[in-house]
Amino acid sequence: MQIKGIARDTLDFILEASRSMAPEEFAGLLQEQDGIITEVLILPGTESSDSNAVLRLYMMPNVKAAGSVHSHPGPNRRPSKADLHLFSKTGNCHIIAGRPYDRESWTCYDREGNIRELPVLDVEFEEEEEF
Repeated sequence: MQIKGIARDTLDFILEASRSMAPEEFAGLLQEQDGIITEVLILPGTESSDSNAVLRLYMMPNVKAAGSVHSHPGPNRRPSKADLHLFSKTGNCHIIAGRPYDRESWTCYDREGNIRELPVLDVEFEEEEEF
């Protein structure tokens, strides 16, 4: 699936979660719908500290991830070797948010760690019916 962009509300969620977790790292997996990233999946057992976040990929339900997202406690948004290892396992769209966790302090990478364009889109979310 070709990723066309990320929903503005989803990006805002990522930035707010990153800000509220600081100085510990926030981490999750990106989910897409019709080529647009619309959700962040938080895996059970995810561990966070001020130096890393560990995603338990074996806890992933039987769904395909478009990529991953995590925050860095400072302004440096370059992927580490551990980040690149994670990128190689999940999708081709990986977001790293850095301090101050605003709309200008995030970067998207492909699975090799190259910066990639990820347009922010205004998306209308359908209300889910309650059962």
